[in-house]
Amino acid sequence: MNRFSPSVCIDAVFEGRTFQEACRTVREAGIPAIEFWGWWDKDLDALQEAQHNNGLAISACCTQFISLVNPADRSAYIDGVAASIDAAKRLGTKILISQVGNFREDISRAAQHDSLVEGLREAAPFLEKAEVTLVIEPLNERVNHPGYYLVQSDEAFQIIDEVNSDNIKVVFDIYHQQISEGDLIENIRSNIDRIGHFHAAGNPGRHELQKGEIAYPYIFEQIQTAGFTGYVGLEYWPTDSECLPALCEVAAWFH
Repeated sequence: MNRFSPSVCIDAVFEGRTFQEACRTVREAGIPAIEFWGWWDKDLDALQEAQHNNGLAISACCTQFISLVNPADRSAYIDGVAASIDAAKRLGTKILISQVGNFREDISRAAQHDSLVEGLREAAPFLEKAEVTLVIEPLNERVNHPGYYLVQSDEAFQIIDEVNSDNIKVVFDIYHQQISEGDLIENIRSNIDRIGHFHAAGNPGRHELQKGEIAYPYIFEQIQTAGFTGYVGLEYWPTDSECLPALCEVAAWFH
């Protein structure tokens, strides 16, 4: 895969449906890849059977949800990354998505920032050896994730610069960043080398990309023009019971 392509988050778009149904619909839409959140709570044999039967790649999955802003959790976080690297090798994915934990009210923001950087520096050699990229995820705190530590993309990009590893980048969730800060095109263009993965959903509502205020065809055109060759994960909850038409329309934006 050497071009900017869509991927479908089956945990969201196909919530409650079988792996076979999800993968078959993604293939019928002409989308080349799927992604999901936890690998540890799935029947990976069944998942891979559905994936392979439909000729799909797995673009990304998550590492275990352990706080990076608390140094006391550092060892568990690193163990989780190591286990997730093993899972990524099995699944053939090169991207692990990491959340960073909730803000600690009794600790200064600077100290939590430093803990984040130090934890990622400790994880970097494992990722570099495995040739896997870990992407940290800013999330909006106003609608979906109250109390989450990492909200603004500028701090996320600062963290990436301080860690200074080619295997640690940002997942830029267009939906979350529209809520948190806006100015999507400039923030993407000026930081494209720090971005390893994208997520997308319509806003407001976190539904189909066609529903809401975000001009996704133009944004995707700008991402491709900037030279990005990874995936954008379609991570939304559909309002229509029939998912295929909306996915087909999005797939057409990439051709």
